[in-house]
Amino acid sequence: MKNHYDLIVIGGGPGGAIAARTAARDGLSVCLVEKRPAIGVPVRCAEGIGMEALAEFVKPDPSFISAEMKNAALVAPDGTKMVLESKMAGGKVGYVLERKQFDRELVWQAADAGADISVKTRASSPIMKDGKVAGAQLEFCGMKKDVTADVTVAADGVESKFSRWCGIDTTVPLREIMSSAQYLMTDIDIDPHTTVFYLGNKVAPEGYLWVFPKGDRSANVGIGISGKKSGTGHRAKDYLDRFVASHFPDGKTIECIVGGVSVCRPLPCTVADGLVIVGDAARVVDPLTGGGIYNAMFTGRLAAETAAKAISNGDCGKEALMPYDAGWRAAKVGKTIERNYHIKEYAIALTDAKLNDLIQSASKINLEHFSTLQLVKELIKRNPMLLVELAGLRELLKQ
Repeated sequence: MKNHYDLIVIGGGPGGAIAARTAARDGLSVCLVEKRPAIGVPVRCAEGIGMEALAEFVKPDPSFISAEMKNAALVAPDGTKMVLESKMAGGKVGYVLERKQFDRELVWQAADAGADISVKTRASSPIMKDGKVAGAQLEFCGMKKDVTADVTVAADGVESKFSRWCGIDTTVPLREIMSSAQYLMTDIDIDPHTTVFYLGNKVAPEGYLWVFPKGDRSANVGIGISGKKSGTGHRAKDYLDRFVASHFPDGKTIECIVGGVSVCRPLPCTVADGLVIVGDAARVVDPLTGGGIYNAMFTGRLAAETAAKAISNGDCGKEALMPYDAGWRAAKVGKTIERNYHIKEYAIALTDAKLNDLIQSASKINLEHFSTLQLVKELIKRNPMLLVELAGLRELLKQ
């Protein structure tokens, strides 16, 4: 590890790995640090991503793909099921990854491009110079070392500690954090090519429960509920345990993870002097689904590209890095986040009866191509009062 780099990346997830890979390929000196002793563990993700989304950043490989999805299904509180077949979902159904291998592959690619990698290395504080972020103090193997950088990328996950130490409020409001629990289960009866989402206030209040296949008889079975709905006797894990007891009583759980996912708007600003914030740390997670792998990679790449230009121009101040913030907001990623935030706010207030009505209506829709936007538009056609209820979305729905 050197004393100075063009770019330091804090966090070895998809956002950080793509940032490091992109910057190294652009000829920058890069150091990626990860606090855990191994890349890719523990897995805090349902591991789903669209085919087209994955192919934008890495060539699909069987080594990190557990299963290919052909269909997706929504299940209403009353059991009504809406199935989205692959011919209408296109590249939106996609893959269930093996994140342990996937994350490592991305970091290996960053290393092959020339980035230095340091695991079991914690960024304990930022280095500040004249009010600007100028690197990080790193702790590894019982030692501390100050490593300076022209630009530091914070990719350290939800409620980014590093960004907070730099003076940015990264706190996620309780009502807008999804309390989550997930089991990796085996010996269960599932359709190995269909992701299933269960909705309803008795199943997952202000959230949803998912079954993401990872083989013929294995799947990620997880749940996310509103943080404000969580409490003794009705935590996310309690709801998940009841579902598993009912649907997979003979299944075997071989992994259990818990955590939180932000389902709020992104940070008001995702740059500061010498600092760029990406992925979950920037809260660029889809507020409707909680999905964030693609958004992390997109922002990681854009962060590195913006940093490279700033470093080349000799100015890494906030204004020089603002094209990153403006860029992802103006891109499809940013527009989708904003639209889906409004849809999420509407959806979490729905009663089970209204959810039943909407999914029963949706089950009769024959879409040529599926997307959240197209589905909402078709639902409005069949339920005109939705246009009134979603009045604030009229302009967003035109996009």
